[in-house]
Amino acid sequence: MLVSCLLLVLTGCADTRYYWQSVTGHWQLMQAARPIDHWLADPTTPLALQQRLKLARDMRRFAVTELHLPDNASYQRYADLQRRHVVWNVVAAPEFSLTLKTWCFPVAGCVGYRGYFSEADAQAEAQTQRAAGLEASVYGVPAYSTLGWMNWVGGDPLLNTFIHYPAGEVARLLFHELSHQVLYVPDDMVFNESFATAVERLGGALWLAQQASPEGRQAYADFDARRQKFRALTRNTRDRLKEIYSTDGPQATAQKNQAALKQQTMRDFRAAYAELKASWGGYSGFDAWVAQANNATFGAQAAYDELVPGFEALFVREGRQWPTFYDAVKDLAKRPQKERAQQLKQLAAEQKG
Repeated sequence: MLVSCLLLVLTGCADTRYYWQSVTGHWQLMQAARPIDHWLADPTTPLALQQRLKLARDMRRFAVTELHLPDNASYQRYADLQRRHVVWNVVAAPEFSLTLKTWCFPVAGCVGYRGYFSEADAQAEAQTQRAAGLEASVYGVPAYSTLGWMNWVGGDPLLNTFIHYPAGEVARLLFHELSHQVLYVPDDMVFNESFATAVERLGGALWLAQQASPEGRQAYADFDARRQKFRALTRNTRDRLKEIYSTDGPQATAQKNQAALKQQTMRDFRAAYAELKASWGGYSGFDAWVAQANNATFGAQAAYDELVPGFEALFVREGRQWPTFYDAVKDLAKRPQKERAQQLKQLAAEQKG
């Protein structure tokens, strides 16, 4: 994730209230962060947190030495924000499209979400989008990247919002966020997030194989198996919705048909999820996502999935060598957006074939 307006020394934009909450929210986060060694030396720090901070420090070292991710100030401090999420993102899309509404900011360019440090503010923005005729959703975010721009004042910190996740998930999250400091292309959310997701998956698998205990690997395999089945379900539903929304015909007739087919697809999605949940013994980790599933949530998820197979194929093509992989991604980023996406899809097809 990326909060898009943290670096502003305000730019004359009319939406100063939004930028102000971004700047002040991030400043409060930075003020709450202390070096890991300070937390470890504090006798009031709970043992479980001490163990997790040591583990995260080792993960960061692994990211630098094994994955060749940046070695800087990021993730060498920790902050307890006293809340479940660091920010809340708003996403919105039309009634018959998975194409996300975009918001444009300095530094980050145009992205398909708008982040708030207050859940109430995020919900208010979502309601504004609904009033404008869009489907909207709000979701909590455990971490975000400042792209390395804030390393001079302490970097991105570890947070209570994710430090107690399953160990493999903490590793993946750190690898994902650090990869945004390797490369970020303004105005191409799908490219950026798919690249970071590929790094987290590939790097996470390597960390589990080399660093986790057999018990830890098995526990994470069970956790990830549920996620992969859920993502397969959402991907299939997304493909069905795309097909429905591409229906030709007179506008009124097409929309009537699309509405009926969309409703049936969403019913099928929820029924299939209920079967999955039953097969998991009632595991409810995806209930909140399913409860608010709409075009906006499906569109947002696509950004993290769509080009991942292509990046994974590129990693294989580059001999599974991280530095040459990053160089290849940087070369790809210099090409026009449609061209680089097409090349990644071609690489994925070639590897699959």
